[in-house]
Amino acid sequence: MSQATTVLRESQLSVANGVAHFSHQRPSARNALSMELRADYQDMLAQVESDRGIRALVISGSGGSFCAGGDLKSLQALRNAEDPEARSPDAMRRRLQAGHVWMERLRSLEVPVIAAVDGPAVGAGFSIALAADFVLASTRAVFCMSFAKVGLVPDLGAFYFLPRVVGMARAKELALTARRVGAQEARDLGIVLAIHAPEDLEAQALRMAGRLAAGPREALGLTKNLFNRSFETPYATLAEMESQAQAVASAAPFHAQAIDAFLGGRPAAYDWDRQDA
Repeated sequence: MSQATTVLRESQLSVANGVAHFSHQRPSARNALSMELRADYQDMLAQVESDRGIRALVISGSGGSFCAGGDLKSLQALRNAEDPEARSPDAMRRRLQAGHVWMERLRSLEVPVIAAVDGPAVGAGFSIALAADFVLASTRAVFCMSFAKVGLVPDLGAFYFLPRVVGMARAKELALTARRVGAQEARDLGIVLAIHAPEDLEAQALRMAGRLAAGPREALGLTKNLFNRSFETPYATLAEMESQAQAVASAAPFHAQAIDAFLGGRPAAYDWDRQDA
C-alpha cells in the first residue's frame, strides 16, 4: 500500500488508497486549536478538495487527545496585546469569521468525513467532531461544550451542529452546564456512531473510510450535501436540488457500471452488507 504523507505545522496528512488521514500532532498541548492548526486545516482542505482521487477523510488526534479546543494562551496574549485593535471585539469577531470559512469547507466536503475521537474533544474540538459525518469514539473519549467555564459562548459552528444532532433542549443543557459527556452517553445522544478500544479506534476509522471510498463518489457527495441542507430548505427547493443531483449521479460512470453488473448477474462493486466487503 503506497502512502504519501505531508507534515504540516501541527499536524500531518497521509493519503493512501483514496483515504486521507489528517492527524493533529501537538499532544503536549492536547492538540489545542492554535492558529497554526487552523492554518493546517486550510492547507489540508485545499488538498482534499483538489484531489479527486481522495474519496474519504479521517480526522484524528494524537497522544490520547482529539482536540482540547481553543488555545487559551493565544487568547490571553490577545487580551494583553499593546495594540488596542488586536484586543478589540472586532478583532475577535474577525478571528471567528475566519474560522467559519474553513469549517464550512469542512462541512461541505463532497466526501464522507469521519472523526476518530480518542480522549477529549472539548470546546471548538467538539465542534470539529460535530462537523464530521460520522464520529467514532474510543472508550476514553470525552465531549464537552466547555465555553461557559471560561465565560464564552459556543463557537466554530456549535450553535448550528449541536441542536441538529441532539435536539434543542439537550443542546442548551450541554452548553449551559458545560458538563463532560463520556463515550457511552455521547452514543446514546446520537453524537457517536460506534465505540472502540483506544488501540483499535484509528484502524476502525480507516477501515470504515476505506469501505466508503469504494462507493460512488458523485452520489455519496451529493447525498451528504443534500442532507446537510435538509433542515433549513423548503420542500420544493430541496426537491429541485434532489432532481438535479439525481441527474448528475445517473450520468456518472459508477451508475452505468452498477447497472451492467446487476443485469449481468455480477456482484455489486459497493455492497455494505456483503460479508467480504
